[in-house]
Amino acid sequence: MSDGNVVLPWLVIRQDDNGNRYRVGRYATRTEAQEVADRLDAQGPEHLYVVERTAASRQTQ
Repeated sequence: MSDGNVVLPWLVIRQDDNGNRYRVGRYATRTEAQEVADRLDAQGPEHLYVVERTAASRQTQ
């Protein structure tokens, strides 16, 4: 997916204790996404935040 001409292939996903997963945001670089995930992780142990690349962006490489 993209916003105009900007491709945002990196996702930050929140996973709760029951295994439910929610997309928190999309980012242009893995570094940017990881920084957001790290910041959210530091707020408390209630959820796990992970960085993933979108499946669509993997297919276009």
